[in-house]
Amino acid sequence: MSITTKFTEAFGVEHPIVQGGMQWVGRAELAAAVSDAGALGLITALTQPTPKDLAEEIARCRDLTDKPFGVNLTILPTINPPPYDEYRQVIVDAGIKIVETAGSNPAPHLPMFHDNGIKVLHKCTSVRHAVKAQSLGVDGISIDGFECAGHPGEDDIPGLVLIPAAAKEIEIPMIASGGFADARGLVAALALGADGINMGSRFMCTQESPIHQKVKEAIVAGSELDTELIFRPLRNTGRVASNAVSRKVVDILDEGGQFGDIADLVSGKRGAKVYETGDLDAGIWWIGTAMGLIDDIPAVGELVSRIVSDAEEIITARLAEALR
Repeated sequence: MSITTKFTEAFGVEHPIVQGGMQWVGRAELAAAVSDAGALGLITALTQPTPKDLAEEIARCRDLTDKPFGVNLTILPTINPPPYDEYRQVIVDAGIKIVETAGSNPAPHLPMFHDNGIKVLHKCTSVRHAVKAQSLGVDGISIDGFECAGHPGEDDIPGLVLIPAAAKEIEIPMIASGGFADARGLVAALALGADGINMGSRFMCTQESPIHQKVKEAIVAGSELDTELIFRPLRNTGRVASNAVSRKVVDILDEGGQFGDIADLVSGKRGAKVYETGDLDAGIWWIGTAMGLIDDIPAVGELVSRIVSDAEEIITARLAEALR
């Protein structure tokens, strides 16, 4: 038995599970393992310092799996924007057929991707942005609830409300993001109207995840209470692990500080050091409230198989038995 949805059919994957595109984490070894397991693995384009490096990472992933995988391209307003056109050209030239976009409006990127047969899955944090993306012609929506790691938006709508609210408006395949870590979440997402789930934090804590073992052990030890919402006064909220750095950032901004006062604390290079060295206070690092549901560090194949088989058991046994 397998779980077939609009998402699996449209995007050509076996299981309705996507590995979120994560900065510093979405590398070839993780994406390949996820795709090998029948889910959709994603390489994170901007983890690679140059477009040439991205081309090499895609080639490395192809050496590790013959299953389809995608590339995440996060479009964020920055003072010195990366060369998006060059990254996009690499994606096209490499023959990638699925791209996850996130951040700003995907419209400038759609013509080139669609002209080259690439399906675009756009991640957004509100119903209004999902409806806008659908109207622009994206091929799928990833709707991201308040529970998520990274940027949950400013509306603070948890998935239990956001997913069915979006499902009323979205006709194309839609997957649910934020707070998903096991079979119960997959079944719940399907019941709420989604066609699958996106997991970031859960895939961080697997054997193939390219981050330090101490970070994985911290995720297992942590609870759903161990995150901080940073940048709230700047209206650019991010959910990260609670540590000495993130708590200092919150304090500075709560006392009226501006971004310049925290720029060094939140630099990407410092965050990357956490994953490289296992020093949990080296910088900010991203994790969702799903941390409270993560109790082990399995191989990716084991994790995906467990989620799918447990979801089938919930649907065909426990829920079916309730119908009397």
